[in-house]
Amino acid sequence: MSRARGALLVALAIDNFGTGLFLPLTLVYLTRVVGLPLALAGTIVPLGTVAGLLVPPLAGRLTDRVGARLVVILAQLVQAAGVLAYLLAGSAVAVVVAAILVAAGQQAFYCALYALVADVAGDVPKDRPFAVVGMVRAASFGAGGLVAALLLTGYGTTGFRLALGTNALTYLLAALVLLICLRKPLGRFLPPACRLTAGPLRDRPYVALILISGLFGLSLDVFLIGVPVFVLEQLRGPSWLPGAIIALLTLCTSVGGTLALRLTHRLSRIDAMRFGSLLYAVWWLSCLGAVLVPPAAQPGYLLAVTLIIATANLVFGPRANALAEAAAPRAARGRYLAAFQYAFTAAQVVAPAVVALFSVAIWLPWLVVAVCAVLAVFGLNRLAARLPAHAVHPPRPGESGG
Repeated sequence: MSRARGALLVALAIDNFGTGLFLPLTLVYLTRVVGLPLALAGTIVPLGTVAGLLVPPLAGRLTDRVGARLVVILAQLVQAAGVLAYLLAGSAVAVVVAAILVAAGQQAFYCALYALVADVAGDVPKDRPFAVVGMVRAASFGAGGLVAALLLTGYGTTGFRLALGTNALTYLLAALVLLICLRKPLGRFLPPACRLTAGPLRDRPYVALILISGLFGLSLDVFLIGVPVFVLEQLRGPSWLPGAIIALLTLCTSVGGTLALRLTHRLSRIDAMRFGSLLYAVWWLSCLGAVLVPPAAQPGYLLAVTLIIATANLVFGPRANALAEAAAPRAARGRYLAAFQYAFTAAQVVAPAVVALFSVAIWLPWLVVAVCAVLAVFGLNRLAARLPAHAVHPPRPGESGG
């Protein structure tokens, strides 16, 4: 399977490089190049995300029926079509179509991605494969962002179009790599009668896992969109600081995934997730503490405490995905992992409303997310005994099981 693993990592690196080229620039592109008002552009893109909520049930069933590989390839083709639609868009209606296509492709991609990684990894605990995938994707996304910055600096408006065109090509190239290099069926497909397992929304412990992971997802999404608002609007900090903070987080994610696993290998998945949730709460409270720091020292302070949320991501993320994969019945894994993605999609929808609480008080968004992180800790305490034992305590190297 080493060739398959290499091909998968190459495909994901290409995919995320392209995503890094354009995704952070979406709203700026719509306002500066397409010419939409910011309020309209800021409404259309979330509408696409909401429309994408319809995709996971279909993507999950399709994954169980035809395999994760084909679903991931289809998702990349849909995303390529969406990016090309952005490139050709000249009106709000065309932008709506593009936003829906991109969101639908992203939802289908994430619904099937971890099932595909699990298939390629084989019968081993999935913590390390998921961590390696996270490292590759983070590094590639960061590289794409750097290239996008160079394109915009050197080519202005044309740079936006170059970024879009390249992004579409990367999706097509990644799909081609998976199509050619992962030809053999990777999953152990079951007869149709065996797929008639109860759906994930009837599995109460799994629903609880989705809700708790949504609290984690909210922390990350509020970080990504809230830090620029907090630094620039609330603290009146330097314009370079939000980008530096996010770049530091990306750097830590791209190099620290397997190290974090080694340092926490004695912890069960639930214990590691509890530790990560506590770190999120500590980060939010530390970030709020920036208001007490002299302005000249705020950049250094915020960069330093970013290491806390970076550690939380490294500890929580791979373990949560591995737990979700291991707790899913084999006959319905596609549907279960697709449902698990609702945790992160819902967080994307809710996060802007949390960030908007800055208009009420500078401390309110941080308090809300810190409380969510603490609630996740207590939720995990109750959840540990309700999930399958092999999912909570995976076999260590040298032990039997998967």
